[in-house]
Amino acid sequence: MSFDLAFALSTVPKIAGALGSTIVVAILSCIFAALLGFGLETVRRTGPLMGYAMRFAIDFIRSTPLLVQLYFFYFVLPVYGIKLPALLIGVIAMSIYYSGYLAEVFKSGIDGVAKGQFEAAKALGLSRLQGVLLVIAPQMLRNIAAPMGNYFIGIFKSTPYLAAIAVHESFGAALDIASDTFRYTEPMLVVGALFLAIALVLAWLVRRLEERLALSARR
Repeated sequence: MSFDLAFALSTVPKIAGALGSTIVVAILSCIFAALLGFGLETVRRTGPLMGYAMRFAIDFIRSTPLLVQLYFFYFVLPVYGIKLPALLIGVIAMSIYYSGYLAEVFKSGIDGVAKGQFEAAKALGLSRLQGVLLVIAPQMLRNIAAPMGNYFIGIFKSTPYLAAIAVHESFGAALDIASDTFRYTEPMLVVGALFLAIALVLAWLVRRLEERLALSARR
């Protein structure tokens, strides 16, 4: 079966039309994964007992495949009376999964801040929270901009997993076209090109942000 350019172009509106769900899931997952990851790392530093508990939680999250977590929320929770929309399950599962990785990113970022900065914040009379938000966080962001941006791109590229739980995103739309027409080459190439284009733009933005932060650090 030869490649049909006209058919490939005809699939673009439907695949691009489902891009909204892809972007919404990616943005929400990035936000909640960062917040949860930062929370996990903050709690891990509160004491030895919580440190061990959070280390176990982070390792458990990172060691469990994302698809398994998606299936757990989608198929197992309803057995116990917890029924959530597929889109919400996608956001929850991806946020939890990537929070484990981002917690380690935050750990390296905080460890990269000089110890004297913590003491300086305390000497200024700032509370622990104020010290973290006003003194440590701005310096930490310079250290983690690149790896954090890469994980955000990874979150975007992981959205096709949501097709497994019937979320109507771009890859799911391409699968629908393929299953209806029995032509897989064209819709898969279209959705692949779409993801590639967006991922390249995101990578460029991450590089620009990294350059700006490095420039501000030298001033």
